Amino acid sequence: MSADRKGRKGAGGKRPVWIIGMIICLAGAAVAIFCLVRAGAASRREEEFLDQLADQTVPSQTEPEGESQETVPTPEPEKSWEELSLEEKNRKLEETFGIDIPDKEPDFASLQAEVNPDIYAWVYIPDSTIDYPILQHPEDNSYYLNYNIDGSKGRPGCIYTENYNTKDFTDHNTVVYGHNMRNGTMFAGLHRYEDSEYFQSHPYIYIYTPEEVFVYRVFGAYEFSNIHLLAGYDTTTEEGFGAYLKDVKEVRSMNCNFDRVEEVTEQDRILTLSTCAASNKPDHRYLVQGVQLRVETGAVSPDEGAGETGSPDVGEDTLNSTDAAEDQNEN
Repeated sequence: MSADRKGRKGAGGKRPVWIIGMIICLAGAAVAIFCLVRAGAASRREEEFLDQLADQTVPSQTEPEGESQETVPTPEPEKSWEELSLEEKNRKLEETFGIDIPDKEPDFASLQAEVNPDIYAWVYIPDSTIDYPILQHPEDNSYYLNYNIDGSKGRPGCIYTENYNTKDFTDHNTVVYGHNMRNGTMFAGLHRYEDSEYFQSHPYIYIYTPEEVFVYRVFGAYEFSNIHLLAGYDTTTEEGFGAYLKDVKEVRSMNCNFDRVEEVTEQDRILTLSTCAASNKPDHRYLVQGVQLRVETGAVSPDEGAGETGSPDVGEDTLNSTDAAEDQNEN
């Protein structure tokens, strides 16, 4: 009897240990779920804030106060490209290439003063989720890979360039990075260019700056190695940029799309939007690239020596190219 009671006592003595263990496990799971929910909520707040910023770039429509009398315009002397106003530059682009530049007016002074001083441009692709400010940290090239526009750490980060590039989009290759977010935001929308119909129906990327709107004709969307494009290729020279373009023109893969890539030359400037490739390809990046359309008519010329392309639906256009982005983005 004594031994039996002792056995029952020993068995009973172990029961609280299991209960405590279960409580600890449940508590740990609860903490993990709480952290995930909090991180997700923070990411959604950042994305909602970026959406609000995008909404503010669309100018409000105002009704004309009354009929204005027609006046005969007075001919003005030709201006250099630098002398043209932003509106005049846009009009020249639209007339030359037969395109309509989307009406967006980012208030860069307010964005820099009230949101983040590192904002210097805006990227927009119509009929997509890509409608974001572009930032560049003055010292840390990977800062906006891990930090949000308000300085908080975490996802979704920002759309950004590195200080390998100037901020005036005059480099041979300007590389812009963004995360491939699972919810479709940031640069996840670039993967829609894997579809050939989408590729053909979305031919332009627009970059807005305080001084100018840059229009890029998309010539390629493809996977590339995760080499750092600006450090791995010397695109500061025409020779080095030409070597890079040679590698681009030799890309062959199942999901690549190209259009008139052979017309892009070492004298052009290109824009490269870079994000992660598929999750099972950590050593690759998915790139969408466009060549800068430039006006060259009479005294109006943003630059000299750019390559020319002809097409039945647009006039003569001079192209600028920007290099493919480095692969620092994550799913």
